[in-house]
Amino acid sequence: MRVVVTGNLGYVGTVMTPLLSEQEFEVWGIDTGYYRDCLLGPVERTGVARQLHKDLRDVTVDDLHGADAIVHLGALSNDPTGELNPKLTEEINLGASVRLAELAKRAGVQRFLFASSCSIYGSSGGGQLDETSPMNPLTAYARSKVETERALSRLADDDFSPTFLRNGTAYGYSPRLRVDLVVNNLVAWAVTTGKVTLLSDGRAWRPLVHIQDMSRSVLAALSVSRERVHDQAFNIGREQDNWQIRDIAEAVARVVTGSTVTFAEGVSADARNYNVSFAKVRASLPEFQPRWSVEQGILELYEAFRRFELDYARFDGREFTRLKQLLYLIRERRLDGELMWVEVTESR
Repeated sequence: MRVVVTGNLGYVGTVMTPLLSEQEFEVWGIDTGYYRDCLLGPVERTGVARQLHKDLRDVTVDDLHGADAIVHLGALSNDPTGELNPKLTEEINLGASVRLAELAKRAGVQRFLFASSCSIYGSSGGGQLDETSPMNPLTAYARSKVETERALSRLADDDFSPTFLRNGTAYGYSPRLRVDLVVNNLVAWAVTTGKVTLLSDGRAWRPLVHIQDMSRSVLAALSVSRERVHDQAFNIGREQDNWQIRDIAEAVARVVTGSTVTFAEGVSADARNYNVSFAKVRASLPEFQPRWSVEQGILELYEAFRRFELDYARFDGREFTRLKQLLYLIRERRLDGELMWVEVTESR
């Protein structure tokens, strides 16, 4: 099976594509390259048979001919980045995603796996949320996921089969690291400062999922018949990995020797607060078998940060925080205000 992975040079894609190729998928990558050089450790294997350095907004139907499936990771990738310019979030995360699906349908691509997010639930108000629960998106990023799911569902027919993988909050080591994700962030604080610094009161709940397990959910969805996943949403994770943020901080402090939990000045409650059920994916897609616990992920990150000598300057810098990297590229006039490359040759 030939699989196009958008955003394959990002945090998740760098881990996912080798796993797909190990299972004998032929992977074609499409990535604009915003974070291509943001490396903590070496990329030992890309897993990509064909790479296009291209903005999602510029993809053509010819780029997709011959593919059997698309795994769509590419997006402005978290809430602060989404608020940088909500219009661009709508243009890229929603508009370009729907256009990609329409092109894929014209090209004869039959499967479309969309990396959605549990952030669409917003605030649960108590109780576990399943795939039928009301969506309450609180940010431009989450709203884009809701609207994209709805638009892709309208494209579903006998020849085009979308699947919506609503991932929990990602964590875990990738050579193209992100420290703007809660588990990664707290481990980085602990390693570089000795303090596990919370920027909220820590009471909010998050469903967490390791990026290797996110990748395994894609493998599982691609390996089964289309009828089993056609036009359906699946929460991706495990119930035992619903954590309150303050408990994550305590777990980090137990692993990172000598670190202590502390709160930033003036912290308040985080409105994003959701506890999620994963009963559907467990029952309907048993091929998906998560392997990582949060405690294991914390240890993996701790060891990687020590091995690659992550210090506070790099942690606090632009490389591993998506919003800071985009602002840097704009300031250096490598990207314009629409997040398009100004000098394509030099920027790639």
